Amino acid sequence: MIRVLIADDSAFMRKVLSDLFNKQSDFEVAGTAINGKDAVDKVKKLQPDLLTLDVTMPVMDGLNALAIIMEENPVPVVMVSSATQRGADATIRALALGAVDFISKAGGPISKIDTISDELLDKCRSAAKAHVSKFRASESRPVSYRPRLPDPPALKQIEVKRKTGFVLGQKPVINKIPSQSPGSITTTFAPSIGTGKKLVVIGTSTGGPQALQTVITRLPGNLPCGVVVVQHMPAGFTKSLAERLNSISEIAVKEAEHDELIKPGQVYIAPGDFQLRIAPALNGERKILLSKDPPVGNHRPAVNVMFDSAAQFGKDLVSVIMTGMGSDGCKGMKKIKDNGGYSIAQDEPSCVVYGMPKAVVDAGLADEVRPLTKIAEAIVEAVRR
Repeated sequence: MIRVLIADDSAFMRKVLSDLFNKQSDFEVAGTAINGKDAVDKVKKLQPDLLTLDVTMPVMDGLNALAIIMEENPVPVVMVSSATQRGADATIRALALGAVDFISKAGGPISKIDTISDELLDKCRSAAKAHVSKFRASESRPVSYRPRLPDPPALKQIEVKRKTGFVLGQKPVINKIPSQSPGSITTTFAPSIGTGKKLVVIGTSTGGPQALQTVITRLPGNLPCGVVVVQHMPAGFTKSLAERLNSISEIAVKEAEHDELIKPGQVYIAPGDFQLRIAPALNGERKILLSKDPPVGNHRPAVNVMFDSAAQFGKDLVSVIMTGMGSDGCKGMKKIKDNGGYSIAQDEPSCVVYGMPKAVVDAGLADEVRPLTKIAEAIVEAVRR
């Protein structure tokens, strides 16, 4: 039996959700909360197996309540709010704070719950099995440590004027030293380490936004290859995810575009509701192809689609599979391994849901299994080989 606490400032929604859960043989409504503060108190008192949490509430909103809950009394959380579809930024922040999943109310605050009831119940059943902990909540914050690629003895000095943004999709490591002219800085670019032909591909699902934050914020800005990510997420949210990661990472992050060349020091996140493939381009480069091809395993984007297309790059490929439900990525990983690529899987204790990595590990396709906080280091080591 899954004991669920419902937090929503709308009495109507509390009633509708309570009725929905009470009709299920595997759910029991442990209680309801009328605002974020009430939710914090009742999580502590009732110790539910699952919390459904609205974003916009009086007294204390859902995001502040979520941060406190994940620090003090971690519990699987599914965000349920009319604000999540319009406010993708709030949704991404909630996932980074430790929410397992989210769903948008249909039609605003007074929602027709029957239009989302099946999806809500499926997500809540899955979320109730997720692993959450105080440690994971702490790990979701940006970190200062990143594995560094060593600089060679001779460095090229390039003078650039101070400006916002980045050059050629890169975020170079900036060493601020006294400049000879006002308004300028000296930027030291470390030449690429290794062959420069490597490519990193990452697949993830449930718990992925939080896992990606942990990994990508640890990648160095001078990584001499591109990184392409498939995160199971609907349209409208991946751009916010990319923008958030870009704002807190040394390496540059963006939502992928069709026919875009993959550049070193750049992370590309597949846009929601598109299949992403990687193809050869002129002069030995690689490019991203997006399509509206049908979902594969109910996923668009699907990790298997990306992995399958990337397998052609053989020994130059470093593949990573992280937290997620199901087995998406396993078939593609087999093709990667058959072609000589390298594979890294997230370990069970650090996964929110040990499904996708488990499928790869059980199939004997993982070259190494690492905890979440060590995956960036593993990527750097694999790229340097």
